[in-house]
This record gives sequence, structure tokens and C-alpha cells, in this order.
Amino acid sequence: VMAVRVLVACGAGIATSTVVMKKIEDLFKRNNIDAQFIQIKIAEAASKQDNADLLITTTMLPTEYRIPAVKAMAFLTGIGEDKVEAQILEEVAKIQAK
Repeated sequence: VMAVRVLVACGAGIATSTVVMKKIEDLFKRNNIDAQFIQIKIAEAASKQDNADLLITTTMLPTEYRIPAVKAMAFLTGIGEDKVEAQILEEVAKIQAK
């Protein structure tokens, strides 16, 4: 199984995505999902999407992407975190089924 390539984006690409990164890494580890994470600024998402399977972001999406995008504000607020985790796992399952 190929590793799932995940773009993790926040507005500036540093502080918030680090917190989110940790939570996503833990989520993938708990579910035995092999993934490669790339931390980016949201502005870079459009140019990097062709080499990725999934976009996880803590910011508003400025545009539509060709890859599934999951808004993960919940990882910062702690509200509805389980819903977001379920959504990420669902997207990963679809990617792996391809």
C-alpha cells in the first residue's frame, strides 16, 4: 500500500499547523495508516495538490481543489474533533480503495 500523501495547511504555515500535525499524525498512527505529511501555507495548496491525495486545513479555503479537502479547525478548538477525525479516515479509505 502506498503512503497517503497529505498536505497540512494553515494560514501562515507554522504555529497552528504544528498542533494539528501532531493530532493528525496520532490519528494516522492509531489507525495504522502509512502517510507522508507535508506542511504548507494554504497559498501553496493549489500548486502542490497534484502531488498529494488529501488536504487538511485549519483555515478557510480560498478556492476549490482537485483533491479532497478537510477543514480541521476542530483540532484547534477541540469541538467536534471526532467528527473531523471520522471525515479524514473516510477520505483516506476512499483514496486507498482507488
